[in-house]
Amino acid sequence: MIKAAIVGSTGYAGEELTRILLQHPEVEISHVTSHSFTDQRYDGVYHNFNKRFDNICEEENIEKLANNSDVIFIALPHGIASSKITKEILNKAKIIDIGADFRLKDKNIYEEWYKTGHESPELLEESVYGLCEWKRNEIKNARLIANPGCFTTCSILSLSPLVKENLIDLNSIIIDAKSGVTGAGRTLDIGTHFTECNETTKAYKIASHRHTPEIEQELGTLAGQKIQISFTPHLIPMQRGILATCYANLKDSSVTYAEIKEVYRKYYENEYFIRLTEKGVFPETKWVRNSNYCDIGFAIDRRTNRIIIVGAIDNLIKGAAGQAIQNMNIIFGIDEKTGLENIPISL
Repeated sequence: MIKAAIVGSTGYAGEELTRILLQHPEVEISHVTSHSFTDQRYDGVYHNFNKRFDNICEEENIEKLANNSDVIFIALPHGIASSKITKEILNKAKIIDIGADFRLKDKNIYEEWYKTGHESPELLEESVYGLCEWKRNEIKNARLIANPGCFTTCSILSLSPLVKENLIDLNSIIIDAKSGVTGAGRTLDIGTHFTECNETTKAYKIASHRHTPEIEQELGTLAGQKIQISFTPHLIPMQRGILATCYANLKDSSVTYAEIKEVYRKYYENEYFIRLTEKGVFPETKWVRNSNYCDIGFAIDRRTNRIIIVGAIDNLIKGAAGQAIQNMNIIFGIDEKTGLENIPISL
């Protein structure tokens, strides 16, 4: 059995990690930590775990966790993991960081966008960006996984085949994305109070969202050149889900829907967690709710010579906990579907 520790287990992503890992046939949860609920029973924080998981939430001690665990999931805000993870820790346990500290390879870009210092820049080169469908071979031998962000997972998966095959003008990419409220985390904030976000939709962090350089980095790597995108996120009044509508100009105005579909099949036909929709059918967040799937559909606008790609994921599963567990499965040589095969809940 793989012994797994969860740091930040009482946040939304941490709760999903706990729930999924408890049902994973190859995993035993060794420790759960929580700064806000130290010494409290887990099923007293989340009552849905009644009769399923009554372990005590501990104060985090990374050395103790590394000594008693095979893998440590870190579900904390940015700026914390980089001060805790060292090469000595990595010699003892695999680290899967759900936060942002090891996603960006350039320390200066990280500090510019996240407005904080990076405490372990020497580990940035070693860290592997854990987008499973595109980084599987690198993930297999990794000690430190940077789990991708939710907006980025949906956007990159939706656009990557087109970028890789040089089918679109890289300077024309626009991503318009919507997120459920859980994407903001469990910390109290006036902007996510019920009366502030119910019955309204708003764009936020326009031209300044921190997932922008992450998307540019990964798509740029596929393209073999630096790129810049326009990315605008929106908060919508639902609990969970990401819907990313991506726009780009086609390089060849004569390319057909069937030819584009073959490109997506080339990369995703054998990917269990990527589902391509039929022509004229476009993903909805309810089709992927509570699952590790990413649904992708597209249309060609002949009038403007643009392709429009729609992607949908559950931000807490494929955009966080589910992808983290998929990464764990790959690292430990387990079928990566293990523990993640539940059918989405549409209602």
